[in-house]
Amino acid sequence: MKKHILRSLLIVNLFCIHYLAHAQEKKNAVQESIWRATDSIFDKLVQVRREFHENPELAGQERKTQETIKKYLLDLGLQVETEVYGYGVVGILRGAKNGRKIAWRAEMDALPNDFPDHSNFKSKVKGVQHGCGHDVHMAIALGIATVLSKNKQSLHGTAYFIFQPEEETFVGARKIAETNVFAQLKLDEIYALHVTALPSGQIMVKPNEMFAYQKEVEIQFKESLTAEAVKELSSKIRNSLVRTSNNSNPQDIGSITDPKKGLMHPNTIFGDYLIAEENFRSFSKNDTFHINAELYETDASRLKDIIPVIERTIKDSKYASELLSVTFRKENPTVLNDSNLTLEAVQTLDAIFGKGFITTDYGQIPYFNDDFAYFQQKVPGVYFFLGGSNFEKGIIAMNHSPKFEVDEACIRIGVSAFSSLLFQRLK
Repeated sequence: MKKHILRSLLIVNLFCIHYLAHAQEKKNAVQESIWRATDSIFDKLVQVRREFHENPELAGQERKTQETIKKYLLDLGLQVETEVYGYGVVGILRGAKNGRKIAWRAEMDALPNDFPDHSNFKSKVKGVQHGCGHDVHMAIALGIATVLSKNKQSLHGTAYFIFQPEEETFVGARKIAETNVFAQLKLDEIYALHVTALPSGQIMVKPNEMFAYQKEVEIQFKESLTAEAVKELSSKIRNSLVRTSNNSNPQDIGSITDPKKGLMHPNTIFGDYLIAEENFRSFSKNDTFHINAELYETDASRLKDIIPVIERTIKDSKYASELLSVTFRKENPTVLNDSNLTLEAVQTLDAIFGKGFITTDYGQIPYFNDDFAYFQQKVPGVYFFLGGSNFEKGIIAMNHSPKFEVDEACIRIGVSAFSSLLFQRLK
């Protein structure tokens, strides 16, 4: 009897070993297919990115961009929906096997600026540029759609590619998320990325807040204040609010890549702060006088203290009798990564590409934000940073800056990594 049991256990163990080896072999074959497909379309994606770059369109005007994306997805054999919001596009790829429903989001709109462009594929539209990297984001999303469509027979579930208009005005994601079309997708997860000034191809993420909470405070007075009074009061308010660690300078956004104080260091200067813009704006409106200021706070629990602190500061000044109100004029939500999903996504990518492939983000970036937050309010989601800088070549992917450039090699990493992530998560 004992020998029979041992023999049975041996057979079961051999079966498990064989099954796991076969599963790993299939997994490796799919991964090789993803890498090969990424390499085969890389040059085409670069050209697509440059086409977007040469033909930028502002928020609410993305008509030609929509047509380009629609044609590309239809040529892949995807179902395409355009009746979602504005010039948005949703590409639908159904795998041959049962699985989950997961979306990838990419923004479509460009910025209103006319900064010098050192590329050979400059914007053809005066005063409009892709100065934030949305052209790269669209190319990567189209690349992921291509790679997964080439592996359709092995693909589980349904992948949705949401090309979103009007991100720069913080409108598009909210409008799409409010539609019945979006609700009917019944997504399990949603993902997105943003090119940043990190080294090209470096992927960084963290659970919870990726950016600081951005608030615009509006202070109303009965009568106009002199320029000197505004300066004096602004200084008092800033001093009462501002908080940094060890007298650091989180206003220096260029330090996010610094190995000793940037985002990848556990003691980053971007980990705990409240900062305010240097020059508060003042103006008269409807017989009242206004002072407005942008504030950036990393700690959600401290947001409720901002208005009371400002009120106390003014009431302790000689302008107390002139105060009418202190309110938040703008309160956009911030990108908030689902904690469990972030951990699972990192583990999935590390398992494929090796431990440490994903860099841990220890801070929150000020000044920037993304309306992807509205999707995350409806569906568990993760938002990644993808490095686009090549410091040796002088390419710095600092968004919204006059010298913004992107090392297009990051497109290859983005497509390969996130095609792999979606393929695994769809199971």
